[in-house]
Amino acid sequence: MPNGYTGKVLRVDLNSGKTSTDEHDDVFYRTYGGGAGMIAYYLLKEVPPSVDALGPDNHLIVANGPLTGIPVGGTGRNCIGGKSPLTGGFGQADVGGYFGSELKRAGWDGIVVTGVSDKPVYLSIVDDEVEIRNAAHLWGKTSGPTEDIIREEMGDKSLRFALIGPPGEKLSNIAGVIVDKSRAAGRSGMAAVMGSKKLKAIAVRGHSNVPVADPEPFKDMAKWVNKAQHDRIPTFQPHGTNGGLKSFHDFGGLPTRHFELGHFDGGWEDISGERMTEDILLKNETCFACTIRCKRVVEIKDGDYQVSPEYGGPEYETVGAVGSNCEVDDLAAVAYASQVCNEYGLDTIGAGMAISTAMSWWEAGIIDASDTGGIELKFGNAEAMVAMILQIANREGFGDILANGSAKAAEIVGKGAPDHVVAVKGQDFPMHEPRLKAAIGVGFAVSPTGGDHNHSIHDTMFTGPGWNMDRANAWGVYEPMEATDLSPEKMRLFAAQSNWCWAKNTIGMCIFLPWDLDHITEMMSAATGWNYSSYELMQLGERVVTMARIYNTRAGFTAADDSMPERIFKPFKTGPLADFQYPRDEWEEGKRVYYGLMGWDEAGIPTRDAVIAQGLGEFADEIESVVT
Repeated sequence: MPNGYTGKVLRVDLNSGKTSTDEHDDVFYRTYGGGAGMIAYYLLKEVPPSVDALGPDNHLIVANGPLTGIPVGGTGRNCIGGKSPLTGGFGQADVGGYFGSELKRAGWDGIVVTGVSDKPVYLSIVDDEVEIRNAAHLWGKTSGPTEDIIREEMGDKSLRFALIGPPGEKLSNIAGVIVDKSRAAGRSGMAAVMGSKKLKAIAVRGHSNVPVADPEPFKDMAKWVNKAQHDRIPTFQPHGTNGGLKSFHDFGGLPTRHFELGHFDGGWEDISGERMTEDILLKNETCFACTIRCKRVVEIKDGDYQVSPEYGGPEYETVGAVGSNCEVDDLAAVAYASQVCNEYGLDTIGAGMAISTAMSWWEAGIIDASDTGGIELKFGNAEAMVAMILQIANREGFGDILANGSAKAAEIVGKGAPDHVVAVKGQDFPMHEPRLKAAIGVGFAVSPTGGDHNHSIHDTMFTGPGWNMDRANAWGVYEPMEATDLSPEKMRLFAAQSNWCWAKNTIGMCIFLPWDLDHITEMMSAATGWNYSSYELMQLGERVVTMARIYNTRAGFTAADDSMPERIFKPFKTGPLADFQYPRDEWEEGKRVYYGLMGWDEAGIPTRDAVIAQGLGEFADEIESVVT
């Protein structure tokens, strides 16, 4: 067994109440990596796409990577996946904090949960001692009390958790799995899968260090990244991810008024990272072994919205979703909404977008006070935003409809409501604007999980010289390109960048850290003892997205599902990008070029040759039968 892995995946059968262990060899780990790759493997092998995502035949898969839990910045990541109840296809969300590293220290590369319990339970893991415990007394509780009660029951204050709150229990498609009370594996509806299995929480404690073949390179890497972070990502430590809000506004690409505008005049400053630092920041927090400390911890003691530091603080995606995209400039209301999401267990992107979608319906006259119980869902109404996020969290009133996610809520509302949805494959856009970053629009479209920014390109990173462009040079792309470029050359860059992100999501490395290709390759060799290469790393990312595409092909997804909301093709009327028309023809051609670069046919289906080239020959006959 290579270092970097434990060689064991825990299986938990909630039907029988029994646990067992899957043991994998070097070839398995070198082929599938971990993280998103392990999720794709188990889905393809064991979860037919025809199963009910909220039924007993779906799996909940928790997957570490080979770098998870090794003490160097960025390795506090792991993935949670299964068939998505939101999209009906491949579902995966990644998360930071300490849960993944603790699971690795307990001796497990992952967990596969099958079946459904007949009563609420939680999973206790202390090294190799695994127990399924009664959670009836925890059902209905939020994340803070759930953690406190389990810690007292197990007598260990150092436990780490992945858990759900009331939205997950009530099968909300936009519920998130909460880690450390302030992080969320929010996307794809994995908390609803947990809730459908009556699994309230996974509590884990480990006492072993992750074995590595050669620890010396990691010491040097830790020193390097501690210095490089100040040069390469200077705003992350002082202002967190929200430090980028100002630049998005200035460029005209800050999602505002449900993607109707790209700038938030008169409001952006009040919800900026700088304002948060000045007014409500209590301290910086971090994930396992990371020196960047980009996590916000905020506190508000007075006023209408009192906020506890127990639940962290808002990141950029949250500020965009419940702030600018709802035209809400009240920082206290934004911070309170963030707290509600972390306390109850909601994806802040999904919840914020559901509310901004409803605000768009209100403005169009599709809904009114008779639908919302008197709540005036007007853009800019902070009080209404907070009231609705509480309704979503509790599945009450109009929030019960929005808890399905904006796409499915629109089907319920009818009357032209679907025309206002800004989503792909049923998953809402994150807070990134294709009319500023053109290739990310292709990324949203072709993503196997729908609108998702964690395995895409951010075009503004490659418009001039710098460390991001240095990485592009290593992929054979030598000239910077405009952010609005959708040329075949940009698609080459997008394909490489996307595969790079998928690789990092598979090995357990944060996408925010300023590591170069050579750094990650050296880490993989040092961790595992393999003669790892940058080619192998990039091929791993391509293999994983190919596996996800195969799963979606099984589920009936076609190129038509690689779509773009009509709203994005309409130019802004004001702001720095006023009158820029997102080019539909170039976007369509960009998708076609990407399919070709990935070895997929014009229907977006991986060809037999591409599947074999990725070392996935066992799926080749199946793909051929789908095509014919």
